[in-house]
Amino acid sequence: MTAIVVLGSANMDLVVRQPRLPEPGETMFGSAFDTVPGGKGLNQAIAAARAGAEVAFLGAVGRDGFGDALRATLETDGIDVSGLARVDRPTGTAHISVLDGGENSIVVVPDANGVELPLDEAQRAAIREASYLVVQFERPIDLVAEAVAFARANGVTTVVTPAPVMPLPDGFLDDVDILVPNAAEARALAGVDDDADAARALSARVGTVVVTRGSRGAVVARGGEIVAEVPAHPVTPVDTTGAGDTFTGVLVARLSLGDPESTALRAASVAAALAATRAGASPSMPTWHEVAPLL
Repeated sequence: MTAIVVLGSANMDLVVRQPRLPEPGETMFGSAFDTVPGGKGLNQAIAAARAGAEVAFLGAVGRDGFGDALRATLETDGIDVSGLARVDRPTGTAHISVLDGGENSIVVVPDANGVELPLDEAQRAAIREASYLVVQFERPIDLVAEAVAFARANGVTTVVTPAPVMPLPDGFLDDVDILVPNAAEARALAGVDDDADAARALSARVGTVVVTRGSRGAVVARGGEIVAEVPAHPVTPVDTTGAGDTFTGVLVARLSLGDPESTALRAASVAAALAATRAGASPSMPTWHEVAPLL
């Protein structure tokens, strides 16, 4: 039995480091370029695996070199890739500009991630036997909603990172046990201008809401009330790509391993901070041996 099933995207990240974002029509020099395995689903799966959980990944890649590389990356971290489909579309890519201060902007080209692939029986069996299902919105939303509803109906805890924010099917939030948006996503979903108000509003429909706020830490809401605040672990950021995915992956991993919620949240905060001190998404994610001494 696999503790965590992640249904999500797998991209090859094409990363350019640059001093600032260019103006329209402007050409500028960057200081570095790299290709890095990424995608919110792959990132969360790797973060969870490095935090000690057993993980299976349900995704789609092309029949190309990027697809081969992403599959090998997942296997290296001990993740079950029997649910990773190969499709007749190019592997998805994310085009990432990393500014010298560590912030980033990202344009995702879904390609294989966008192919409509309804859940097959093997994938349903994997979800049914798991303790947690983790999803994001870089796969078709109808597929995501199908998986979440199926997991909820089978007693599997559902964890959703609502990125990118988009219109949701009717009743979708009612099937979500743990919602982990960043501050901007939370405000957009709730239609309010304040992070804490967004957390309160969303938690009236979702079991638990954890709003990540970067250097301001995270807030936890349940039943329309803020029930906890999680301080950020202080670091000097180098590249924030994948930090939010690290938070979610580590949070779910430690919950699956029986840690109290407060400990799992602190571990997630520390791991996300460590990830922000290193370049790239999946390569930046710390192991549990790096996180545990800082708790």
